[in-house]
Amino acid sequence: MSRKLVSFDWAMKKILRQKANFGILEGFLTELLKFNVKIEEILESEANQETRDDKFNRVDLLAKNENGELILIEVQYNDEIDYFQRILYGTSKLITEYISKGKGYTKVKKVYSVNIVYFEIGQGDDYVYYGKTEFIGLHNKDKLIPSDDQQERFHINSISEIYPQYYILRVNQFNDIAKNSLDEWIYFLKNEEIKTNFKAKGLDKAKEVLRVLKLDETERAKYERREENKRYKESLFYTAEIKGEKRGIKKGIKKGIEKGKKEEKIDIAKNLLDILDIETISLKTGLSVNEIKRLK
Repeated sequence: MSRKLVSFDWAMKKILRQKANFGILEGFLTELLKFNVKIEEILESEANQETRDDKFNRVDLLAKNENGELILIEVQYNDEIDYFQRILYGTSKLITEYISKGKGYTKVKKVYSVNIVYFEIGQGDDYVYYGKTEFIGLHNKDKLIPSDDQQERFHINSISEIYPQYYILRVNQFNDIAKNSLDEWIYFLKNEEIKTNFKAKGLDKAKEVLRVLKLDETERAKYERREENKRYKESLFYTAEIKGEKRGIKKGIKKGIEKGKKEEKIDIAKNLLDILDIETISLKTGLSVNEIKRLK
């Protein structure tokens, strides 16, 4: 498969690992997992490597979402006949790495394993495969489900929610026809480009970051200077805005006090309407005769 950007897999890992680009990672995972994903942090696994020349990363990217669940993402170009075993090893190792010593099994982390592969792994016609663990009765063919206590304590409806869930994106199998937002992401992963009509979450930012990575040193230096100038201008605007807010707050406090006094006078006038005449109420409250007439 021809590649338009040298080390596209390295570039994608670099993009997705940066906190400033969490929106890209969250967008991709939201489209894939079909629920809103909020990344809390990027974690380091024992086997993590991050240098540009690494060709045999066992863990490309490991993220933790706001629910404390682990999301393992691997991008693999080279053919591996034992890749299914690698997926199993990766999730198993994560589970044991991220359970504290002496803690009960309730502390086992939920793991999502996302595998983006560019070689013919297994046999099948689809380009996205999903796997989960379920227990089916040998005789009655019924599915084993959590007890009421387990559902309440662990906030689950199915046993499969405890076990790792697997996603395999067979990028080369994609026919380049984007029928939905996930397809738009797969098109990008296969062709290293994003069509103007694509609307998938996170793709717009991915397009800009990837464009910058493709710039030569001279163009990138110009880009970084422009961005620094933008940040400087934004800082000046922000400073001016804060100073303006402080002045506005002082004026607002003064107006608020005056408004509060006026409202207090109005309340007093309302209570006196059935007792005193309008002229007397005006003398007592300082409100004009016309203001009291309007209240009456």
